[in-house]
Amino acid sequence: MDNRKTKIAIVTRSLANGGLERFSGLLSKMLSELGFEIHLVSILDEIEYEYEGVLFNLGLQKNADNTTFGRFKRFLTLRKYISHQKFDWIIDNRNRHSSWSEWLVSKYIYQPKQTIYTVHSYKTDYYFPTNNFVARIIYKESPYIVAVSKEIRALVERKYHYQNVVTIYNPVDTERLLLQATAFYHDDKFILAYGRINDDIKNFSLLIDSYAHSILPQQNILLYILGEGKDVTVLKSKVEALHLSEKIIFKPKVSNPFPYVQAALFTTLTSRYEGFPMSIIESLAIGTPVISVDCHSGPREIIQHEQNGLLVENHNEIALCQAMNRLVQDEVLYQTLKENAAKSVAHLSLSNVAKEWEQLLKQ
Repeated sequence: MDNRKTKIAIVTRSLANGGLERFSGLLSKMLSELGFEIHLVSILDEIEYEYEGVLFNLGLQKNADNTTFGRFKRFLTLRKYISHQKFDWIIDNRNRHSSWSEWLVSKYIYQPKQTIYTVHSYKTDYYFPTNNFVARIIYKESPYIVAVSKEIRALVERKYHYQNVVTIYNPVDTERLLLQATAFYHDDKFILAYGRINDDIKNFSLLIDSYAHSILPQQNILLYILGEGKDVTVLKSKVEALHLSEKIIFKPKVSNPFPYVQAALFTTLTSRYEGFPMSIIESLAIGTPVISVDCHSGPREIIQHEQNGLLVENHNEIALCQAMNRLVQDEVLYQTLKENAAKSVAHLSLSNVAKEWEQLLKQ
């Protein structure tokens, strides 16, 4: 198959606000570099991350008419676009939990045998319709379901009994990150958590409690929480109750968080569940060690304990607190993690992951 003659549509919720959306942009860049003709279909008019190819921004139509009839018109618009372009492949990165609407999409918009569905979270309910009968109809004809971790692949095979599941990890654009991470100067020593502020998923409460009981506040090492989301106000109130408002600093979301990542002593991840967290591989690529809870899924497939980061039991405030103390007190361990960070994710380069996608698309 000549890549230059192969047309691919990447369907995504948006190109802003999260790791999945950032992945969609990276995937467009990887496949475009290989010579594929790429079209990006964004359901929402939220365009922040870099991408390559033709952008079909369906969100503009949603902005104009967000009624039920408007939704039906968008359905027809997308159907016409997909039909007219005659794509060889469709890669669907959206959440897909609504049973009958997803059945309509699979039957009347996509060509099932040319559609690859991706699963980016261990909470697979986001990606499979709640009606198992409908889910089997949708996915049985798809040539591949791509899981972003081995643990997710095992779960999908065990839970849904599909035989067409493969694992391809998320990539990291190290060259671009290092360019974006420059020109940040700050007098404070700090550790960092960044991403969408949703405590039900990211469990910032655990991070705040562990930090509060660590030696970091006494050593004037701050905690920066960078991002936006529904729980900012609640978490700020929690911090005030702990009398740590001068030590735990909430920073608004920025389009380029990587100067903060580079300047941090280490970054943290305390999620209740993940997929293959971009924040971990981005931090390591820049050379910043990571402390992560061992949640399902992803961290244990990235972090080599005491080699490029520390992996601690999830929901264990004491273990997380002790890990923070270790990285502040043990200079030899800290330098080992820092020296190993970037090379530990070299296998996740755009070129390496692109080859895996190319092989999949050519089979």
